[in-house]
Amino acid sequence: MQLFITHDQLETMRKHVEFCAPLEACGLLAGNNELVSAVYTITNQAQSPVRYRMDPVGQLHAFNQMEADGLELLGIFHSHPSGPELPSETDIVEAAYPVVQIIWSRSNSQKKEPTIQSASSWYARGFWIENGKSLEITLQIT
Repeated sequence: MQLFITHDQLETMRKHVEFCAPLEACGLLAGNNELVSAVYTITNQAQSPVRYRMDPVGQLHAFNQMEADGLELLGIFHSHPSGPELPSETDIVEAAYPVVQIIWSRSNSQKKEPTIQSASSWYARGFWIENGKSLEITLQIT
């Protein structure tokens, strides 16, 4: 399992994460065949530094645009501004879609691939969450 993302798409996510800090940021990734072609930044309705809940209107608009463009939901991203860089227990329990989960954090204890570091010390890591377990996946930059 892997996900192909461009530098520009990573930068769109990073800017949203940076803008929302110290609150959690969130959004959706769409495309086809593991290749991301659209990033949708969504407002965190929870307005919390440790939790996110996507604004339902923003989420609906994103899903409608995906359908209109013939895209599939490939991923969900959110940030952990104060860590951890891994999926939290809440992330695992509330994972509702069988898609890649990208977590942005300022911490990175592993300092290894497939972690992606942005210019402003935010790190992105991808995970597949299923049956109460998370497995790190490769994020391929194209």
